[in-house]
Amino acid sequence: MTKDIERVLLSEEEIRAKVTEIGKQISQDFHGKNPIFIGVLKGCFIFMADLMRNVDIPCSMDFMAVSSYSGTSSTGAVKINKDLSEDIAGRHLILVEDILDSGVTLNYLKQYLTVRQPASIHIATLLDKPARRKADIQPDYSCFKVPDAFVVGYGLDYNERYRNLPYIGILKPEIYS
Repeated sequence: MTKDIERVLLSEEEIRAKVTEIGKQISQDFHGKNPIFIGVLKGCFIFMADLMRNVDIPCSMDFMAVSSYSGTSSTGAVKINKDLSEDIAGRHLILVEDILDSGVTLNYLKQYLTVRQPASIHIATLLDKPARRKADIQPDYSCFKVPDAFVVGYGLDYNERYRNLPYIGILKPEIYS
Protein backbone atom coordinates (compact mmCIF):
# COMPACT_ATOMS: atom_id res chain seq x y z
CA MET A 1 0.00 0.00 0.00
CA THR A 2 2.75 2.47 0.86
CA LYS A 3 4.32 1.81 -2.56
CA ASP A 4 1.33 3.76 -3.98
CA ILE A 5 2.25 6.88 -1.99
CA GLU A 6 4.38 9.48 -3.77
CA ARG A 7 5.34 11.13 -0.47
CA VAL A 8 4.10 11.68 3.06
CA LEU A 9 2.54 15.14 3.28
CA LEU A 10 1.62 15.14 6.99
CA SER A 11 3.05 12.78 9.59
CA GLU A 12 1.16 11.11 12.43
CA GLU A 13 2.86 13.46 14.89
CA GLU A 14 1.95 16.61 12.94
CA ILE A 15 -1.67 15.48 12.69
CA ARG A 16 -1.88 14.58 16.38
CA ALA A 17 -0.47 17.95 17.48
CA LYS A 18 -2.82 19.99 15.29
CA VAL A 19 -5.94 17.96 16.17
CA THR A 20 -5.11 18.48 19.87
CA GLU A 21 -4.77 22.23 19.27
CA ILE A 22 -8.09 22.46 17.38
CA GLY A 23 -9.85 20.39 20.10
CA LYS A 24 -8.65 22.81 22.78
CA GLN A 25 -9.79 25.80 20.70
CA ILE A 26 -13.26 24.30 20.18
CA SER A 27 -13.46 23.58 23.93
CA GLN A 28 -12.81 27.26 24.66
CA ASP A 29 -15.12 28.57 21.94
CA PHE A 30 -18.04 26.31 22.89
CA HIS A 31 -17.69 26.34 26.66
CA GLY A 32 -21.19 26.10 28.15
CA LYS A 33 -22.86 25.47 24.76
CA ASN A 34 -23.07 21.65 24.57
CA PRO A 35 -22.44 21.39 20.79
CA ILE A 36 -23.34 18.48 18.53
CA PHE A 37 -20.48 17.21 16.40
CA ILE A 38 -21.89 16.04 13.10
CA GLY A 39 -19.54 13.80 11.18
CA VAL A 40 -19.79 13.65 7.43
CA LEU A 41 -19.14 9.98 6.65
CA LYS A 42 -17.07 8.14 5.73
CA GLY A 43 -13.85 10.08 5.63
CA CYS A 44 -14.32 12.02 8.87
CA PHE A 45 -14.45 9.07 11.24
CA ILE A 46 -10.79 8.99 12.32
CA PHE A 47 -10.45 12.77 12.53
CA MET A 48 -13.74 13.11 14.42
CA ALA A 49 -12.80 10.42 16.96
CA ASP A 50 -9.44 12.05 17.64
CA LEU A 51 -10.94 15.54 17.70
CA MET A 52 -13.65 14.60 20.20
CA ARG A 53 -11.05 12.97 22.47
CA ASN A 54 -9.41 16.40 22.62
CA VAL A 55 -12.59 18.30 23.50
CA ASP A 56 -13.23 18.62 27.23
CA ILE A 57 -16.74 20.11 27.28
CA PRO A 58 -20.15 18.40 27.29
CA CYS A 59 -21.09 17.53 23.71
CA SER A 60 -22.83 14.90 21.65
CA MET A 61 -22.37 13.48 18.18
CA ASP A 62 -24.29 12.30 15.19
CA PHE A 63 -23.44 11.35 11.63
CA MET A 64 -24.64 12.08 8.14
CA ALA A 65 -23.73 10.12 5.05
CA VAL A 66 -23.71 12.04 1.82
CA SER A 67 -22.37 11.38 -1.64
CA SER A 68 -21.22 13.79 -4.30
CA TYR A 69 -18.14 12.11 -5.74
CA SER A 70 -17.55 9.75 -8.61
CA GLY A 71 -13.95 8.55 -8.76
CA THR A 72 -11.69 11.53 -8.08
CA SER A 73 -14.04 14.43 -8.78
CA SER A 74 -17.26 15.89 -7.42
CA THR A 75 -20.40 15.38 -9.45
CA GLY A 76 -21.88 18.61 -8.07
CA ALA A 77 -25.04 16.78 -7.01
CA VAL A 78 -25.30 16.01 -3.29
CA LYS A 79 -27.36 13.06 -2.10
CA ILE A 80 -28.23 12.45 1.59
CA ASN A 81 -27.77 8.74 2.28
CA LYS A 82 -28.15 8.97 6.08
CA ASP A 83 -29.71 11.91 7.89
CA LEU A 84 -29.38 13.00 11.51
CA SER A 85 -31.11 11.00 14.21
CA GLU A 86 -31.69 13.84 16.69
CA ASP A 87 -33.36 17.25 16.71
CA ILE A 88 -30.89 20.10 16.19
CA ALA A 89 -33.20 23.08 16.74
CA GLY A 90 -31.49 25.60 19.01
CA ARG A 91 -28.26 23.54 19.18
CA HIS A 92 -24.75 24.56 18.17
CA LEU A 93 -23.51 22.33 15.34
CA ILE A 94 -19.96 21.53 14.38
CA LEU A 95 -19.85 19.85 10.98
CA VAL A 96 -16.76 17.63 10.91
CA GLU A 97 -15.28 16.85 7.51
CA ASP A 98 -12.08 15.16 6.41
CA ILE A 99 -11.36 17.58 3.57
CA LEU A 100 -12.90 20.78 2.28
CA ASP A 101 -12.03 21.06 -1.36
CA SER A 102 -14.79 22.07 -3.81
CA GLY A 103 -17.03 23.04 -0.88
CA VAL A 104 -20.11 21.86 -2.75
CA THR A 105 -21.05 19.20 -0.19
CA LEU A 106 -20.52 21.34 2.92
CA ASN A 107 -22.26 24.34 1.37
CA TYR A 108 -25.26 22.12 0.58
CA LEU A 109 -25.26 20.60 4.09
CA LYS A 110 -25.04 23.99 5.75
CA GLN A 111 -28.10 25.21 3.80
CA TYR A 112 -29.92 21.90 4.38
CA LEU A 113 -29.36 22.05 8.15
CA THR A 114 -30.09 25.78 8.51
CA VAL A 115 -33.77 25.04 7.79
CA ARG A 116 -33.87 23.05 11.06
CA GLN A 117 -33.01 26.22 13.02
CA PRO A 118 -29.81 25.34 14.88
CA ALA A 119 -28.28 28.05 17.09
CA SER A 120 -25.15 28.04 14.90
CA ILE A 121 -23.30 25.97 12.34
CA HIS A 122 -19.52 25.79 12.32
CA ILE A 123 -17.18 23.73 10.16
CA ALA A 124 -14.16 21.78 11.40
CA THR A 125 -12.04 20.16 8.73
CA LEU A 126 -8.83 18.22 8.87
CA LEU A 127 -7.70 19.46 5.47
CA ASP A 128 -8.51 22.60 3.51
CA LYS A 129 -7.77 22.60 -0.22
CA PRO A 130 -8.72 26.14 -1.30
CA ALA A 131 -7.36 25.70 -4.84
CA ARG A 132 -10.34 23.45 -5.64
CA ARG A 133 -13.07 25.65 -4.12
CA LYS A 134 -16.26 26.04 -6.17
CA ALA A 135 -18.62 27.14 -3.39
CA ASP A 136 -18.20 30.24 -1.24
CA ILE A 137 -17.53 28.48 2.05
CA GLN A 138 -14.66 28.55 4.53
CA PRO A 139 -13.89 26.37 7.55
CA ASP A 140 -14.10 27.81 11.06
CA TYR A 141 -11.49 25.30 12.23
CA SER A 142 -8.92 23.82 9.89
CA CYS A 143 -5.91 21.72 10.77
CA PHE A 144 -3.95 22.05 7.52
CA LYS A 145 -4.09 23.76 4.12
CA VAL A 146 -2.98 21.31 1.47
CA PRO A 147 -1.89 21.66 -2.15
CA ASP A 148 -4.00 20.56 -5.09
CA ALA A 149 -2.89 16.94 -5.00
CA PHE A 150 -4.79 13.71 -4.44
CA VAL A 151 -4.33 12.93 -0.75
CA VAL A 152 -5.16 9.74 1.15
CA GLY A 153 -4.78 8.34 4.64
CA TYR A 154 -6.13 9.11 8.12
CA GLY A 155 -9.67 8.40 6.87
CA LEU A 156 -9.31 9.75 3.33
CA ASP A 157 -9.55 7.20 0.55
CA TYR A 158 -9.33 6.42 -3.09
CA ASN A 159 -11.91 3.77 -4.02
CA GLU A 160 -12.20 2.76 -0.33
CA ARG A 161 -8.45 2.11 -0.02
CA TYR A 162 -5.79 3.85 2.09
CA ARG A 163 -8.15 5.08 4.86
CA ASN A 164 -6.13 3.14 7.44
CA LEU A 165 -2.82 4.91 6.78
CA PRO A 166 -1.80 6.78 9.96
CA TYR A 167 -0.50 9.75 7.95
CA ILE A 168 -1.67 11.88 5.01
CA GLY A 169 0.11 10.96 1.80
CA ILE A 170 0.00 12.12 -1.79
CA LEU A 171 -1.19 9.29 -4.01
CA LYS A 172 0.92 8.57 -7.09
CA PRO A 173 -0.94 9.88 -10.17
CA GLU A 174 -0.63 6.56 -12.01
CA ILE A 175 -2.81 4.95 -9.32
CA TYR A 176 -5.87 7.12 -10.00
CA SER A 177 -5.42 8.29 -13.58
